[in-house]
Parts: sequence; structure tokens; C-alpha cells
Amino acid sequence: MKALNFTLPYIDKEGSYQLKSDLGKIIVLTFWTSWCPACGSDLPLKEKLYQTVDSEKVKFITINVAGRERTPNEGLHFHNNFLTQPTLVDRGLEVYRQFNCLGVPTTVIINQDGEIITQLSDHANPIDMIQTISPYI
Repeated sequence: MKALNFTLPYIDKEGSYQLKSDLGKIIVLTFWTSWCPACGSDLPLKEKLYQTVDSEKVKFITINVAGRERTPNEGLHFHNNFLTQPTLVDRGLEVYRQFNCLGVPTTVIINQDGEIITQLSDHANPIDMIQTISPYI
């Protein structure tokens, strides 16, 4: 299934990101909220992967699901304290719903052609993610 192209603003800087700008790479999207205990354990694992993968081949992007946050600043605060990977902020639940997410965290892995390879919820095991990605790089 083809991933829908989207454009979202960065949570911490000016400008926007478009999914189509990274076609040709594996794209790992993770939808999250600041209050979610599972996100608090899942995102640090993805942060470690982000810091070790070849960024020319794999793009990690996190998306704060603003429509599920208690206040607008909670996502920014979490990002500033725990993440270095590019982070976007959803317009409410718009992109979250486009990807048929049922909870947070949800990880969507997209191949170089823009096809969704897999969608993982809750704790996406880093080994499973690496095994999913490795045939494509």
C-alpha cells in the first residue's frame, strides 16, 4: 500500500517536512505523545537506532500527535529533552488518522518507492525493525 504524502511543520524550528522529499530512502515514522509510558520506553530505542544508521539510506522521523496531547507545549518539551531526530507536529490527528493509527507509539516503515512495508504498534522491537529494514538497504 502506498504511503500518503503529507507536509507537516517541524516541532522545534521553522519550515515543513514533506514525505516525498525522502523517497529513495527507507523512512521510519513514529507517532507519539509525551504522556504515553510506552512512548517513553520506545522512543529512546529508536533514538539509538537513529544515531547509528546511515542517514543517506534510512530517514527517521517522529511525529508528535498534537491532537492527543494535554497541552501544546508538552510535545515540544519532550522533544527538547529526549530526541535529536527530526520531529514534526501533527495537525490535531490528521496524519495519525491517514496512517490508520490505533494508538501510540505507532511505527510505520516505508520503502524507497513509498510503499508501506509494515506498521508496528506499542513496543516496536528494535531487532524486528532492523530485520524489516535490512533487505532494503
